[in-house]
Amino acid sequence: MPPKSDKKRYKEIRNSKVLRDYFVDETLECGIVLHGTEVKSIRAGKVQLEDAFVRLDRGEATVYHMHVAEYVFGTNRNHNPHRPRKLLLHARERRKWEMALQTGGKTLIPLRMYFVKGLVKVEIGLCRGKKLYDKREDLKQKEDQREMDRALKVRL
Repeated sequence: MPPKSDKKRYKEIRNSKVLRDYFVDETLECGIVLHGTEVKSIRAGKVQLEDAFVRLDRGEATVYHMHVAEYVFGTNRNHNPHRPRKLLLHARERRKWEMALQTGGKTLIPLRMYFVKGLVKVEIGLCRGKKLYDKREDLKQKEDQREMDRALKVRL
């Protein structure tokens, strides 16, 4: 068993494309319902959040297209990697986010997945899509920041 100081064991899984393609207005931490060997696969970092999204229907929040790879040392009773997974939200929070989604032009996307006291948590964000000119503006700002950092580094 690896020591508790092993950073690989306690890492978080991030959705790297979200900040490039969306503006994140609000975030919320919620639990997730998992079956069988899914937790072991998540601990191993075998999760892909890039295409995942959250849908609120029939009073439940469900995450779709989140790929949790089958556990390597599992048996024939391994989990289905592509199944929809239920998120655990308070009713008040769910109603608030339903109202925000009804205004239009917004979507719920999982931003990252991590462990808190042995429980898997998912951070979801209320996001608006970026236009092409917004993405160009972000790239320009990053490049300007890099140039300023280089100039300060040379001066020191």
